[in-house]
Amino acid sequence: MTDQSDVLVVGGGIVGLATALNLLEKRPGISLVLLEKEQSVASHQTGHNSGVMHSGLYYRPGSLKASLCVEGYRRMLEFCREHAVAHEVCGKVVVATSDDQVAQLDELERRGTANGLGGLRRLTAPEIREREPHCAGVAGLFVPQTGIVDYVAVAEAMRRRIDALGGRVLLGCRVDSIKSGEREVVVRSSGADFTARHVVTCGGLHSDRLARQTIDDLDLRILPFRGEYFVLRESARALVRNLIYPVPNPAFPFLGVHFTRMIDGSVECGPNAVLAFAREGYGKMTLRAGDLVETLAWPGFRRVAAKYWRTGLGEYRRSFSKRAFVSALQQLIPAVTRDDLIAAPAGVRAQACDAHGNLLDDFALRESRRVTHVCNAPSPAATASLAIGDHVAARVGAQFD
Repeated sequence: MTDQSDVLVVGGGIVGLATALNLLEKRPGISLVLLEKEQSVASHQTGHNSGVMHSGLYYRPGSLKASLCVEGYRRMLEFCREHAVAHEVCGKVVVATSDDQVAQLDELERRGTANGLGGLRRLTAPEIREREPHCAGVAGLFVPQTGIVDYVAVAEAMRRRIDALGGRVLLGCRVDSIKSGEREVVVRSSGADFTARHVVTCGGLHSDRLARQTIDDLDLRILPFRGEYFVLRESARALVRNLIYPVPNPAFPFLGVHFTRMIDGSVECGPNAVLAFAREGYGKMTLRAGDLVETLAWPGFRRVAAKYWRTGLGEYRRSFSKRAFVSALQQLIPAVTRDDLIAAPAGVRAQACDAHGNLLDDFALRESRRVTHVCNAPSPAATASLAIGDHVAARVGAQFD
């Protein structure tokens, strides 16, 4: 028997859930099914991030990341208040640890202002210490519109809302194939067929594989980057009041190792960014030959590796040397020691890369007949999820008008 619906969403991470929620709220009466391959929602990127609600500071003005992050931050706060999800707007400090980073701090302030952030404040070295007494830096930028939240709790609240609106979230349903036709799309999952008028894929670490089901010449591939973390022992938590970030390397879509006070009171340190040898390669020694071969075969990866191999070696050094990881953290908090750190679970970032070796810096959608693929939605996608879902839902909704 074939399961029929108006819309089928693939992926039970926060972006897939937010897309389904927006569709149900904006188009009452539609039938919607969401398929998730794991036995719970938020099992991968959503459940392995640091729980920061980003403000939109870093992103190029006019980009999807900038506009959807700013709007998503506002909507995420509203959602958490409405659904009683614990959260806190605590602000963060971005710190230049040397004079040659001050120009990039200037650029971050310019971007934040252009993106509509209010209350940004430049900090001198003494003013940094007023906010974060153990932090070292020559200059800083205080960003008040930054918060912390448990995104798994957000995802569970989204799922409950989807259920209340009549949507169906089906777990343990891995998608095997997607075939689009003139009037409907047929999705094969775990031996069953699902048909829908439109399909949206939000596959995260497997988003490019889903997109290639309907786009033969897809112009990107996902490179999995593992981010490894430590947490501070309870005795060392006083070293960090809220969130402390370095000035990021503008050549990479990563923010560098930083300190994050979590909503449960713990303090997370990291991440680095190393190539994972599997799409879901959470362990240092986790390797799936097919995943790794696919990564190495992509010409874009080879160009990235040739250009940034020195940087990559530095990241791997921090991966295998706790001393090197501590040294990077001490750039921000000199008092932190090796004994203060306890290993914590890693995450894997789904980073899209084009054939020319460019790591995509913006959210990216790709479309084919009756199918919309969310192909690049790394950080700040959790913050921006409700705005991303609204953006995708508007494109899908046009198919019904």
